[in-house]
Amino acid sequence: MNEGIKVVSILGEDYSIKAPDGEDQTLMHAVTMLKASLATTKKKYPTLIGDKLLVLAALNLCAEQIEMQKHHQQELDRYQEQVSATVDVISKAIGTP
Repeated sequence: MNEGIKVVSILGEDYSIKAPDGEDQTLMHAVTMLKASLATTKKKYPTLIGDKLLVLAALNLCAEQIEMQKHHQQELDRYQEQVSATVDVISKAIGTP
């Protein structure tokens, strides 16, 4: 009946979370990542507790995600430019207008 449901403890609270089929590993990785972010945030802001700590840690993770997305888009743009330049060189070499 509780198939796929994991109980995770975050900041002393237990949460029952159902992961989609095959996503258990992803869920546990996300929990580990959140806990690491909470620990890092707690070191920087030792007076924060509860929801305030959780929100700041979540915002830090979101900011990291946004930066990774920007970096990924920049890489994709750079690769697209390289591909376009290569296609141009090949087109000129074989005489395609």
